[in-house]
Parts: sequence; structure tokens; C-alpha cells
Amino acid sequence: MPSTPTTSSARRPAWLVPVLVALVAAVLVAVSLVARGGDSEAGAAAEPEGSTGEGPVAEVVEPEQEALPDMARRDPADPMAVGPADAPVSLVVYSDFQCPFCAMWSEQTQPTMLESAEAGDLRIEWRDINVFGQASLTSARAAYAAGLQDRYVEYHDALFEGGEKRPAGELDEESLIELAAELGLDTERFTADLRSEETAAAVAANQDEAASLGVYSTPAFLLGGTPILGAQPTDVFVKTLDDALAEAQG
Repeated sequence: MPSTPTTSSARRPAWLVPVLVALVAAVLVAVSLVARGGDSEAGAAAEPEGSTGEGPVAEVVEPEQEALPDMARRDPADPMAVGPADAPVSLVVYSDFQCPFCAMWSEQTQPTMLESAEAGDLRIEWRDINVFGQASLTSARAAYAAGLQDRYVEYHDALFEGGEKRPAGELDEESLIELAAELGLDTERFTADLRSEETAAAVAANQDEAASLGVYSTPAFLLGGTPILGAQPTDVFVKTLDDALAEAQG
């Protein structure tokens, strides 16, 4: 697992502070529940380690006085984006292919967000990052390579098929190339892109962006300028999107 990037408190956006407070509080609650053996049937089922899921960790952070950063690049040539570049609202998704709650969100909520993108109301941009190690890095590069053939979403969804993440052993280069072949991609081009400096630089840029925001846990989102941490229910995303659209329309 890569070492945690260091980001000084002076550089962290103001909105990040309550996110981190909520995260620390949720971890303490989880530790307490484990120590007591759990208080309910729901508590008896352990969540995957190192993941951000539904519950107290998943929180919508209300913007206070300060404007939030718009991290959407809105590049029409972005291979990891869908929806009009000039859509009124943007959704930036920070995700890891070894994150079980990223897989859950992709299965449960992403289809609804894609409908809004197809309707022209939403621009979705993915930032696949490395939280869990080499398999995360390799699969992020593979997804980018698929995007260069305009197949990013299809490849992304195949890695999260059924709302489940694949074992790390199925995220090695050979397996990822085999998946590209199964999906009908040009495997020679895919392999070259997977290993290219351009792809490595693009994935590194996404990693740096996440680190600059203090995003070290996935999934994390910026929807219309509102940070959302964790695989919140679909209704949370729909309401946040509706509010952002209403604001954009004046």
C-alpha cells in the first residue's frame, strides 16, 4: 500500500475539516462496536476493512460561507467522463477498483446519475485512484486505457459487475487485458495504452488531485460543489443534484 501523502492543514479546503471529523468519529464508533461485539444484527456483519460505506462515515457536508472548489475539468476529450462538457452540474467521482463500497455505488446509484448525464443535466468525471495498492493502480490504468477507446464506462462496470469488486488477483495486467478482449476492445492498442507514459501520468494526476483535497478514503464525490463522502443512498444524490440544478437555473 502506498505511503499516505502529506498535505498541510493550511492547504486543505475549509469544507474538508467536517468531513475528516465525521470520518474520525465514525471510526471511533466502529471500534467501540467491535469491542462490545456489536449491538444489533446489522452491527454483527463486519464491513470491509479500510472502506467507506453507508452509515455515519457517509456524510453530505453542507457548504457554509466559503465557495467550494469546482474540480470538474470539463474537457470534451476526457476519456473518463460522460455527459455534456457544459452541463449545468458536475459530479466528480473519486473511486478505487478494490473498494467494495465504490462497487456498491456503481451498481445502486451510478445508473440514476447516468440518466441525468444522458439528459444533458449532469457531467460525470471519474478519478480512479490508488488507495489499496498495486492492483488499484494497475486497474486504474486499465480503465483509462479502455477510455481511450471510448469504452471507459463499460470497462469500469465490468470491473464492478454485480456491485462487487474483483479480488486483487484478478486485477493483474494479464487479467485486465483478458477483460478488454472479452469486451471486444483492440487488445494490442489497449496493452500499449495500459503501459504508456501518458496513461501513467493521467492516473498520477488524478491521484495528486485527490490528495490535494485530502481524499484518502473512497468513494468520495463532489456533486454540484457539495462534497459527499461514502456510498450514500441514491436519494441523497438525487436531492443534491436537484438542488444544484435549481441553483444553476437561478
